[in-house]
Amino acid sequence: MNKTLKYISAGAILAMIASCDMDLVPKGSISYNPGDQIITNQSDLTAYRANVLACFRSLDYGDFDIVSDVMADYFNAASDFGNNYGPVHRTDNTFTTGDYNTEDNWEYPYSYIKNFNIFIEGAKVVPAELKAQADVARGEAFLARAFAYMHLARHFGKAYSPETASSDLCVPLVTVYDQSERPARATVAQVYGQIKSDLDSAAVLLAGVPGEVRSQYPTIDAVNFMYARYYLDTRDYQRAAEYATGVINTGTYALSSTAEEMTAEWLDDEGTEPVMQFYASISEGQGGHSAYTGMAVTDGVTHYHPYFIPSQKLIDAYDEGDIRFAQWFDGGDYPSYHNATWYNDDGTDYYVFKKYFGNPDLYSSAAPNSAQAVKPFLISEMYLIAAEAYLEAGNAANALTYLNALQEKRHATLSLTATEENIHNEWYRETVGEGLRFSCLKRWGEGFSGRPAQPGAEMVVNTGTAYTEKVFASDDYHFQWPIPTYEMQTNLNLVQNEGYGATVVE
Repeated sequence: MNKTLKYISAGAILAMIASCDMDLVPKGSISYNPGDQIITNQSDLTAYRANVLACFRSLDYGDFDIVSDVMADYFNAASDFGNNYGPVHRTDNTFTTGDYNTEDNWEYPYSYIKNFNIFIEGAKVVPAELKAQADVARGEAFLARAFAYMHLARHFGKAYSPETASSDLCVPLVTVYDQSERPARATVAQVYGQIKSDLDSAAVLLAGVPGEVRSQYPTIDAVNFMYARYYLDTRDYQRAAEYATGVINTGTYALSSTAEEMTAEWLDDEGTEPVMQFYASISEGQGGHSAYTGMAVTDGVTHYHPYFIPSQKLIDAYDEGDIRFAQWFDGGDYPSYHNATWYNDDGTDYYVFKKYFGNPDLYSSAAPNSAQAVKPFLISEMYLIAAEAYLEAGNAANALTYLNALQEKRHATLSLTATEENIHNEWYRETVGEGLRFSCLKRWGEGFSGRPAQPGAEMVVNTGTAYTEKVFASDDYHFQWPIPTYEMQTNLNLVQNEGYGATVVE
């Protein structure tokens, strides 16, 4: 959280947007203080804005999704997974404050928040002819900061409870850059209050930016999407439903309902569902989930080598004819290779999760690399939020309408009633791989019992109480991830989450 700033010119930032530069402003030859004018011309503004968007893009996919989902009940670890994500998958005594997967989920958001803070402050003072552009760019930074803080709150803080949010600890709030600051943890209510404040600012500044399918830039629809998430988390169900249906009713975005549309959406990055879809190319901006495919070439054969294989629970979740299953799971188009043994080479032994197979335009090697354009907001989530929020608000009829609308487009069996079980099961099916399962279980106050292996994969996956028979109670302390060891050592004002040992590392 307290990174040393290095000098990087605006031009250099623009040239380096392939990955977000975590050190946005100079130190040493040029000093920076909040209130300094850091944008003096169009080139400066273009470069700083590019960095903000690159950092926003970097807050999704990869570990930001995988860690949450492999901790839950979607997948089984392959016997040769090399202990990748092992501690979070098992949540046993190897899952500690030093876990590097959860550490990344803390370190990178705070590094990017630093850049958002600097830009939000710095873009207040610009030449008059740049003010309109700078205001829109500041709106993008406010949205990005709200996105980052929601990710941190969902994983390191307690679930929002109106009764205890004002006392439950969440994460430190840092909205102005100060490298000497050692902030204590704010409460859940304070962090969500900041998220709301940032969304309110973004709503004003982006009010004139209309939504469009696959927009590479934040729009007012993206802001309203985040409002729906915010109100769902804070249990203001009527407003959550209003914002979710508001995005749906723009008519701008459409659910995929055919095999061709699913392929366009999930293979070619040309679908109609993204409210936002960041720029991607072979050289920059790719998001990946290679833990689920691990495509490689052995003896001239292109094959899967995933770290994680779908559980039988996940396979059983889909009805026959559900177009999601056909698009997201592979039972033999490519063989799998584990422990020097071939599988799925002469039939279906088990299914592999290929939702993020890889856009052919984003790889040049022999094997697909799981690279896709990062899509932080998909319209399908608005149907799920609308269904859940309407049910919780006491309007089961509207809840069923939106639940069935999603199910019909996916060719799934329509639910006859809107119940918590039916809506929760639809979240499970629809958002697999998107990193939302953990926060859903946490919001609902639910755990899980077991993630049984596919019968054909029983010789390929790890079994036992920490793996296929894993029980995760609804009150398990791992629903709050540990504050990383380094942060505890360098900031004595922090208090560790329960279950992870001493508050200060000696």
